[in-house]
This record gives sequence, structure tokens and C-alpha cells, in this order.
Amino acid sequence: MAPDVQDDPSVEALTQDYGREIFARLGRTMPLPFSPSWWDERLMNWTMAAEAVKVQLFRFIDVLPLLHSPAEINRHLREYFNEARAELPRWMTAALPYMPSNGLAGRLLARAARHNAERLARRFIAGSNLEEALRAIAGLRRRSLAFTVDLLGEATVTEAEAERYQAEYFHLIEGLSRHVNTWEPVDLIDRDHQGPLARVNVSVKLSSLYSQFDPLDPEGTSRAVRTRLRPILLAARRSHVFVNVDMEQFACKDLTLRIFREILEEAEFRDWPDVGIAIQAYLRDCLTDLEALARWAEQRGTPVWVRLVKGAYWDYETVVAAQQGWPVPVFTEKWQTDAKYEQATRFLLEHHDLLRPAFGSHNVRSLAYALAMAQKLGVPERSFEVQMLYGMAEPIKDAMVSLGQRVRVYTPYGQLLPGMAYLVRRLLENTANESFLRASFTEHVSEEQLLMNPLKKSVIRDAWSLVKDQKNGTGREGTQRAQGFQNEPLTDFSRDDARQAMERALVEVGKLLGQHYPSVVDNKPVEAAATIESLNPSHTRQIVGRCSRATVADAEQAIAAARKAFPAWRDTEPQTRADYLFRAADVLRRRRFELAAWEVYECGKQWREADADVAETIDYCEYYAREMLRLAPPQHRDTPGEENA
Repeated sequence: MAPDVQDDPSVEALTQDYGREIFARLGRTMPLPFSPSWWDERLMNWTMAAEAVKVQLFRFIDVLPLLHSPAEINRHLREYFNEARAELPRWMTAALPYMPSNGLAGRLLARAARHNAERLARRFIAGSNLEEALRAIAGLRRRSLAFTVDLLGEATVTEAEAERYQAEYFHLIEGLSRHVNTWEPVDLIDRDHQGPLARVNVSVKLSSLYSQFDPLDPEGTSRAVRTRLRPILLAARRSHVFVNVDMEQFACKDLTLRIFREILEEAEFRDWPDVGIAIQAYLRDCLTDLEALARWAEQRGTPVWVRLVKGAYWDYETVVAAQQGWPVPVFTEKWQTDAKYEQATRFLLEHHDLLRPAFGSHNVRSLAYALAMAQKLGVPERSFEVQMLYGMAEPIKDAMVSLGQRVRVYTPYGQLLPGMAYLVRRLLENTANESFLRASFTEHVSEEQLLMNPLKKSVIRDAWSLVKDQKNGTGREGTQRAQGFQNEPLTDFSRDDARQAMERALVEVGKLLGQHYPSVVDNKPVEAAATIESLNPSHTRQIVGRCSRATVADAEQAIAAARKAFPAWRDTEPQTRADYLFRAADVLRRRRFELAAWEVYECGKQWREADADVAETIDYCEYYAREMLRLAPPQHRDTPGEENA
């Protein structure tokens, strides 16, 4: 469904006023010809105009840190751009076959490619070490800009790597506080309406603290992450450092919120206000999460900050949902996300005593709406702040500062290898078709269009978006057979309801373990003196069940029964036979978790594997039922003048 934002004429008028004021202050200047910024803009414009080139360029940038020799770099350059040759300039297409791999020319080409990629990365990344990050932060403070430092990297794959990240956070907190807390205060960014603020602000990705971070095991993951996060928070509190928890992919959202709440309910942190968490407005359940967070903050008795962002994983979320056959968790149209952002903005401002707002956006319309709504609700000045990304929207940052707003810059630092995923997300954001920065600074769209209420889009476009969202939001129930065969979606165990259903099934099936099952021949139970015990391979003393051991005579009787039944089955209409398979698929769906639970006990499979086996069985029934119907009509092999029945 489309977001439902209350359309208040007075707030809208005030939003337009603030928007025009911001535009009047920022002055959309162009970079000097042949300067680094000019070359960057030329590259962005080129990739925006050619989608295939953009894809191949980003693929090359993503893989570059793993390429170590000039020959490897040049070969990948040639192979990637050869796939986009139809959209390359003629001179580049002609030069592709002659790109050198080795020798002096090859080394120079590889060095130039790496240098340009690293220079592009440093536009969005503040440095590779703490010293470089401190220089960048000092430059921000000279412009009256606050900061939050992010250590690049996420989703560690070994415990040693997770321990290194924890040590890096200690180094970051100690190093930043030792230097920054001695600098001259800047009143605009170092104080709010209640008094002094923590000058040092760091952002943490929870997936970097545990190599087995998995929503399938929320208890174990929460326990392990809190073990590593707790010392970080204690060090931050001792050093008067603010800690913000970043939000990552949708699959990690509920678990991230859970860990955030659980650790802040501990005695050491229950009264600590210098903490926050990011919430993504492009998620359909954004407001539900905010409402739950507000109730929790009220029970805790101490407010927390909320960094409201649009969301940086849109491409990933939509692709994963399409691959898995799951409902799309994000809005599929930008105007819907913008509208939800405004709705969430209002909620945060109405609950600013519980959830301190930090509006993360480069969209002038979104920022103007926040200022207008804050004025309308009488929210104290400096009780909220604006956050933007390092290396992006510099004129908008300066314009907001000139309006007396506290602007905090999300400042990542770290090595190029873990930073490539971040860089590609920033490049995607800059070159997206509906990017505000692209529209305002590159395509020079009018202020009137840029400040348009997101709900005032074309009626036709809104109607189409609603239809598409309803389709994406309802999953595939009732549509699979009408649309033809589609693979049965696997269960998304990041969802709490799915995990609870599986846990209930395990409990219920556990009550049935150890029972006796006779053989069945010709639809009649057949007991035998000998039995077979099925043992749980993960718990070999646990008997899953006992079944009668069939004899040769039982097998011969079964064959005779099958032979007797065959003529009737042979003459059964294909539609009837297919219906049996369709009905079997329906039963499998209905008892999906029960069957998966039996596999967990009898085969020792983990939840995802057991669920996948049931899904594959459903696919088997659905596919062969359709094949039966497809092959049922007689296949004619007629020739001119001859018809073959």
C-alpha cells in the first residue's frame, strides 16, 4: 500500500518556503573545468547515460581490490567493457582489442585504472587510517559540521576478523576522544537545547562483530554480539563518545533491533542517552518499528536517537526478493519512500522526547518538510539534527549550516578492500535514475519539481504503483497455478513468525517420537516380527520411530496389488491424475513445517535444508502435474495430404 501522509496545507506551504530558502542559499555551482571534481562529474554523466557501461564499471570497481597484477587488471577491464561495447564511444570500442596486458604500457594502464578507482573511493571515504580520518574531521569542524565515523566493513566471516573489528572500535574510540575532546568547541554542533553533546560520534555495524550473525539463531547471535558490543559501549561511555548502530539488510533488521534493545536494558546502559539506531524509510514496516521503539524507550525511561534514512540496499532487497519469490520488503517507487519518510519524520518529531530525530537525507524536499513540521509542532530548536554522507551534497550541507541547523557527516574510513561495497552503494545512489542529487545538480530539474509533495505525482503512476505493490506484497498464494510453474519459495527464517512456526512444529513432532509404524501393503497395515529403528543422527540415543521390516512376501504382495491397480490408473483422465498431485502439493504446503521438523529429527538437517527439501517436493508435484496436462493432448505428426490421428 502507498504511505498515508496527512496532507496539511499549512505544513505544505511552510515546506515550500523552507525549500526555496535552502535552494537560494546553496547556489548550484559547477566544478572548474579539468579539476578532479569535473572529471568525476564527467564520469558520472557518462555512466548515467549508458546503463550497461555503469553496470560493467561498478563490477570492475567491486573486483579491483582482488586483482594484483597489471595483466589481471587489464584483462578484467577488457572483458567487462567488451560486454558494454554497444554503448561505448567508437574510439574506445576500437581500442579494446589492443589494450596492453604486460610491458610498460600495460603497467601504466593498470596503475591508472587503480589510481582513478582509489581517487573515486577517497571522494566518499575519509581515509585509510585514524590519522587521515582526523584530518578529514578537522576540516569538517572548520565548516561547523559535526561527524560520525564509520569503520568500513560488515558481515565478517571468521571470529578472528570479528575480534579485529572490535579492537579497531576500541582504537577508534580512544584515538578520536583523545584528540577531538581537546579541540575548541563549536557551539552549533557541540550543544543542543539541553546542554553539551558528545563531540565524538561513531557508527557500528553489528554484523562486523560476529562471524555467525544469523537471524535463524536470534538468541545465540544476540548473546555473541552483545559479548563483543558491551565492552565497546563501556569504553564509549567512559570517554563520552556517542554510539550509533547502523541498519543493514532487511534480513538483519529485526535481530539488530532486538540486540539494540536488549543491551540497552542492561544496568550499565539503561540510563545512557548517547546511543542511537538507524531506521530505513524504504521498508514497508518502518512505522511499525518506530512505534515499537517509542514504546520501548518510554519503558526504558531514557531517550535514544533515531537516524532516519531512506535506505541504501534497495537494489539488493529487490533482487533477493525476486530470486526467492518473497514479498518485496521495500517500496518499489521512490515517491512512496519519500512519502513514508515524511510520515516517519512527523512521528519522530511528535515523539522527540523519546526518540531524538536525526534526519539523514540529501533531498531538499525531505529536509524542508522536517524543518516545517518541527516549527508546526513547536519542537525545540537544536533538539534534532540533519545527517549527510561524506563527499556528497556539499552545497546542501553548507546551506543547512547557514540556516542554523546542526549537520552531522557520516564519515567512513578504512582500507579499500572492505570499502568497495560502500563505494558501489554510493555510486549507485549518485547515478540512480531518480536520485535527488542527480536531478538537482546534474539534470537541473526545476525547484518546483524538486519540492513537489511526493503524493502529488501523476494519478496514472500512483495507480500503477499501487497495483504493483499489492502484487509484490501478497506473495504468490492463489497465483502460482494461474501463472504456470514457479519454484516454491523457501521460508524466510529472518521473520519471527516463520521461526515460531518451525519451533512449534518441532515441539509437536517431538511428542510423536518413538512410535511404531507398520508396513502398508495394498492399503492395509502389515505387522512383522522384525523392526527397523530410525535414530536421530544428531542425537543417536533418540529414537525417531520404529517400523516393521517388510519381507520378500510383503514385497511380492505389493507388486501384485500395483499390477492389479494399474489398468484403472492407466485409464484415469490426465486432469484427475494431475489433480491428485496438485492436492498433494497443497497438503505439503499446509504441513510444511511439520514435515521439515521430521527431517530435522530423522536426518539431522538444519532448518533451511529441511525446509528446502519440502519446497523441492512441492515443486516436484506442481511440475509433473503440469507436464502431465501438457503432454495429454495427442501429438499429431501430419504431412501435406495426410492426417495422422
